[in-house]
Amino acid sequence: MRFVTELNATIFGIAFAVGTQWAAAAAGAAPAAGVVQPRVVTAPVRHDTDDPAIWVDPADPTRTLVVGTDKDIDGALYVFGLDGRVREDLVVRGLLRPNNVDIARGVMLGGKPVDLVIVAERFAHRLRVYTLPDMRPVDGGGIPVFEGERARDVMGVAAWVRPDDGALLVTVSRSDRHAPKQGYLYQYRLVDDGSARLRGLLVRAFGEWSGSKEIEALSVDPVGGHVYASDESFGLRKYRVDPAVEDADEELALFGTTGFARDHEGSAVMRDASGRAWLWVSDQQAGTLRVFDLAGSPGKPEEPRFIGHVPFAARETDGIDLVVDDLPGFPGGLLVAMSDDRTFHFYAIDDLLKALVPAAAPARR
Repeated sequence: MRFVTELNATIFGIAFAVGTQWAAAAAGAAPAAGVVQPRVVTAPVRHDTDDPAIWVDPADPTRTLVVGTDKDIDGALYVFGLDGRVREDLVVRGLLRPNNVDIARGVMLGGKPVDLVIVAERFAHRLRVYTLPDMRPVDGGGIPVFEGERARDVMGVAAWVRPDDGALLVTVSRSDRHAPKQGYLYQYRLVDDGSARLRGLLVRAFGEWSGSKEIEALSVDPVGGHVYASDESFGLRKYRVDPAVEDADEELALFGTTGFARDHEGSAVMRDASGRAWLWVSDQQAGTLRVFDLAGSPGKPEEPRFIGHVPFAARETDGIDLVVDDLPGFPGGLLVAMSDDRTFHFYAIDDLLKALVPAAAPARR
């Protein structure tokens, strides 16, 4: 891993940078000044892009794959190369409105470690799971979620592999006016059923909901041991991701309740080699990414601190994902964002950091 640009330098003086121009030129419009342009725009999906996940091939980063959902009742799980072209041989079709997607690495299945892609199939009320890079199903036809609940439309999904025992734990969210305000999120442990297929065991119901709109986007900081939930028109919520720790269900922070144009959407954690970490969140209607320092601030170590925003070209962005691995053509790493023109945008993280607009310093009293 490599994290090229020091964030403090960015915050205190690096000027705006305009990213590559070809995507805007192809659309017949000049890019707005200060708005970061993608280095790659994918081929469009059939219906409606929603959420991406990035899988870096450990043997050859040039074979990195981006998996993204096409959200419709006749939906699909698309797979793209770093060039943005569809890998038709890997696309999974016939899914009932797939929403969010995530990746888990090094999961023991059939006695061997495998990498998995996990997608929330909303209208089927289940998770679908496939191996990477071949996209082979290993879920026995689907893993039911929110069983016995009135509100079962699964949307968000965030996977975490517990380091001490290798347990695969998946947190899911939902969309339904009948969902409870307490215990809105469910967490499942996915286990090998003895035939190299996965089944789900409910571990806990936890998490609060404002009752306004829904909670869709979820992301995990595997090093810090936290899961972040976007309560769409209200704020961001922070919990412990490990259900076995003391006070696991306690809400550690509610933050980002001001400054967003409206919806708090996709999120992703970025952590450098020194251990510093930031949460990137899509401010959907503003066309920006808002950045929070996960170290918090004096007296509020659990509450991520807003440090700035980045204007970017993706429109009405729901889902994002990022990696800081060395990838060809993407200095500093890769951030993928959904755009409402049925595409996904691929950004170099260095380009985004150079364009970060620092948060205004608080007035002195």
